Amino acid sequence: MSIRLTLATTGRVLAQLRHDPRSIMLLMLMPSVLIGLLAWVFDDTPVFDTIGPALIALFPFILMFVITSITTLRERRSGTLERLLTLPMGKLDFILGYAIAFSLVAVVQAAVTVSFAVWVCGLQIEGSLWMLLAIAVVDAILGTTLGLLASAFARTEFQVVQFMPAFVFPQILLGGVLLPRDQMPDVLHAISDWLPLSHAIDALNAVARDDHDAEYIGMKLLIIGAFCVGAIALGAATLRRRTP
Repeated sequence: MSIRLTLATTGRVLAQLRHDPRSIMLLMLMPSVLIGLLAWVFDDTPVFDTIGPALIALFPFILMFVITSITTLRERRSGTLERLLTLPMGKLDFILGYAIAFSLVAVVQAAVTVSFAVWVCGLQIEGSLWMLLAIAVVDAILGTTLGLLASAFARTEFQVVQFMPAFVFPQILLGGVLLPRDQMPDVLHAISDWLPLSHAIDALNAVARDDHDAEYIGMKLLIIGAFCVGAIALGAATLRRRTP
């Protein structure tokens, strides 16, 4: 692995994004638009304050997963990855460079989403706003790394979409958005403990209600971080040079 080559990949991805204003607008604004719509739907009810923290985890996670996986897949289908790997660049340099670039995007996206939810939609937060932002950033990075992992297995953009029922939907259904995890059947609760999005939603809810200490939040962040590192390592190990 080379830090110089990794950062060069990061710079190239950011340069490509800078010339794609539609993707930037989609990444920055769409989570806020969706959260705003739901806040409007549940106006004058306590529902938005209940599900709002989970929405901060949900929409950026899904969007980063889709954008990252499709963008990386196009690199392979266009032959760019094949040409890059003829240089002294390893697969880990490539994956890590992408992860860093989209993580930087995730920081801005999380800041926009959290600010919009709290100051425009009126989401009530009892705990630290900075902690909420930190969890939202890590959650978006989780979507990025899982997207990189999914792209290693997909051959087409259509297959990336097909991976969503496997990578994303179970995490949404069991993450505590529809029903608190402690009210689920024991088997489903046990399964949800192994899904990283569940821990992101738990942490965001804990900050919103301010009913857990910093050690609890830190443990949740460590678990999510471990999933991110694992996804990057597995993505680099399984990445193919080109799509057959």
